[in-house]
Amino acid sequence: PDVRADDGDPAGDSWGIFTFLCAALCNLPALPALNCSEELGAGQSIQQTYDLTRYLEHQLRTLAGTYLNYLGPPFNEPDFNPPRMARAERVPSATVDLDLWRGLTDNARLAANYRAYSRLLCYLRVLDGQVGTAELRHRLSHFCASLQGLVLSIGGVMSSLGYPLPAGPVGPPGPPGASAAPNDFLKKMDDFWLLKELQTWLWRSAKDFNRLKKKVPPAVVTLRLEARGF
Repeated sequence: PDVRADDGDPAGDSWGIFTFLCAALCNLPALPALNCSEELGAGQSIQQTYDLTRYLEHQLRTLAGTYLNYLGPPFNEPDFNPPRMARAERVPSATVDLDLWRGLTDNARLAANYRAYSRLLCYLRVLDGQVGTAELRHRLSHFCASLQGLVLSIGGVMSSLGYPLPAGPVGPPGPPGASAAPNDFLKKMDDFWLLKELQTWLWRSAKDFNRLKKKVPPAVVTLRLEARGF
């Protein structure tokens, strides 16, 4: 049968609508456009930082055992637990009341972590240049690279949450070698406390990021309206 558009046939109407839509599509650049994209939000950044913190905890257990054996007794003895000395105060301490720490804002805790790891990294790089064995230097260098990644990752979390990075210098006023220990034992004590504080910081940071990732939703697919020439 013959299908003709001038009889009011549905096929003719459909063809007219199709022609109109084709003409409209030609002018789409002048109309708002929908853009669907995946937002890599703070949730993913926090998860990556948490994973890196746990990896550094694992790395440090191996590094600390090797380094304390390098220092020799009594530093490599399991029950060695000396009091914190005045010289060790230059190393950022993680010994803070837990209730007080949890009472801080997320911004304050992130900034404290950022400053602490930046300073600890400076001290570790000094150790890297002082040890006498190639194997230990290699392990320290690898750990420093991972710790540098953690500092950058924390900065990324802060940026994704809209927090500014800490202002001013975050490094120590001077590395441990800038004020030489009076004797070899006190020099080793400095190294011992550096590793001990770093271990505590990583343990607490892992808990911080674990809590934070539960507060921030994961990345979602969002639908944005982009106006182009409108």
